Amino acid sequence: MTCYDRRDVGLLLLRLGTGGVLAAHGAQKLFGWFGGGGIEGTGRFMESVGYAPGRQSALAAGLAEAGGGTLLALGLATPAAGAAAAGSMAGAAALHMPNGFFAAEGGYEYAATLGLAAAGLAVTGPGRLSLDHALGHVLDRGWMVPAALGVTAAATAVVIGARNRRVRRAKEGEQEALFEE
Repeated sequence: MTCYDRRDVGLLLLRLGTGGVLAAHGAQKLFGWFGGGGIEGTGRFMESVGYAPGRQSALAAGLAEAGGGTLLALGLATPAAGAAAAGSMAGAAALHMPNGFFAAEGGYEYAATLGLAAAGLAVTGPGRLSLDHALGHVLDRGWMVPAALGVTAAATAVVIGARNRRVRRAKEGEQEALFEE
């Protein structure tokens, strides 16, 4: 008989909470559920803040959050799920960075917390109360953790870097227009 310890229960609670919140945010982006904009509305927003093309950015963020969150909650493919969710939250944190840390001021606190929790779960693993454990960890091997986090970090750096360049060019264009007036 298998006895689950408090670590397993704690990881289950962390996975359910973090994964559930991420999945709900992804559903807002993908389907317009819970007051979200769906692909079209989220795509317009993404474009307006420098993530272009907007529709594809909305789809990528929605899939990373909904898919990564759902998989985290289930404890399935935990390294990939945690990395995907962490990458999406890094993109959200980059957007909120100019507003400072605290979420009450529009800062990156919330996105950073979700991203760090997702990354922590990717590193720690899902515990024994998970589908990964039930399936013999075929989608949760040790080598998958650095691979998933490394690939996600590289892709996220490229996306955020491109977004920051677009935002910087737009601000420079606005300043030039002011001087011309």
